[in-house]
Amino acid sequence: MIKFLDLKKVNERFRGEMDVAVKRVLDSGWYLLGKEVEAFEQEFAAYCGTKHCVGVANGLDALSLIIKAYGFGPCDEIIVPANTFIATLLAVSANGCTPVLVEPDWDTRLIDVNRIEAAVTSRTKAIMVVHLYGRAVEMEKVWEVARRHNLKVIEDSAQAHGARYQGVRCGNLGDASGFSFYPGKNLGCLGDGGAVTTNDGELVAKIRAIRNYGSDYKYHHIYKGMNSRLDEIQAAFLRVKLHHLDEDNARRREIAERYVHAILNSRIELPHLPPDFDGHVWHVFAVTCAQRDSLIRHLEDRGIQTNIHYPTPPHKQGAYVELGGASFPISERMHREIVSLPMSPVLTNEEVSKVVEAINEF
Repeated sequence: MIKFLDLKKVNERFRGEMDVAVKRVLDSGWYLLGKEVEAFEQEFAAYCGTKHCVGVANGLDALSLIIKAYGFGPCDEIIVPANTFIATLLAVSANGCTPVLVEPDWDTRLIDVNRIEAAVTSRTKAIMVVHLYGRAVEMEKVWEVARRHNLKVIEDSAQAHGARYQGVRCGNLGDASGFSFYPGKNLGCLGDGGAVTTNDGELVAKIRAIRNYGSDYKYHHIYKGMNSRLDEIQAAFLRVKLHHLDEDNARRREIAERYVHAILNSRIELPHLPPDFDGHVWHVFAVTCAQRDSLIRHLEDRGIQTNIHYPTPPHKQGAYVELGGASFPISERMHREIVSLPMSPVLTNEEVSKVVEAINEF
């Protein structure tokens, strides 16, 4: 069986380093907001090229905290891509804001930057771009629209650890960015975790307080906060894996390049290679196929697992019934046809060959 993602194999490579990290935390006797979190925040900020990083409980909280710290709320609108994971919209809704959906570009699978300005209204406060599948959004036009309309740019970088646009890493391409460290991410912990990166010192101070019950120091609460803290064990694991992230992303690029050049089946539409191939970190290698269900069965019969990112668009989910009447045909087609092939740094060359062979036989 070729697994879509073998997390045990991914993490087993670091077992010795992780054992040392766990012992370090246990020996410290400190388990929340201690030296491991502080060190990881400094190391991840340096990696992303930002001044600040705040560790939080998960990626959804990271995005929600950014919106909350900016003070956006009811009657405010935030532009988001129509083909994202629902967490992007949930962060907007959690603050009482309205998500305004914009169609993706079929070739890039990312928000169509040429459609953003038409979605701006007098109530728009921010553009939230999603670097989906590990590919950075083309930010030049996003920045232009944001400047013209005095909008904040928020990055959903949950799938883009280490990805670059014009040489700058995701997490440093907007006013603030939210990351997820869910175990399946390129940089994943062994539980839930997330972070906010930003260069805005005032914003980061507010987020640090809000994540910890709205407290700037113990038993002193200046905001109506929440409990959203990255714990010491997960921070220690992330510190180990961060040292290997660039190497893992390079292996993902090798696999993606092999897929792109070796899959020759005309029924399969491959992702378009970005101009800056080295900037893409291939969290997911998603192809499209009009006969998706048949393709998935064909691969299953040959012992190859796949996944679908994502089967149902947010505006067709019961949680967003108020958006159900909207029509986003590009996004809807994408959700009907998309299928994700095995992709991870521990996938062997032999396994990649078997995936290629099976797809070319379809």
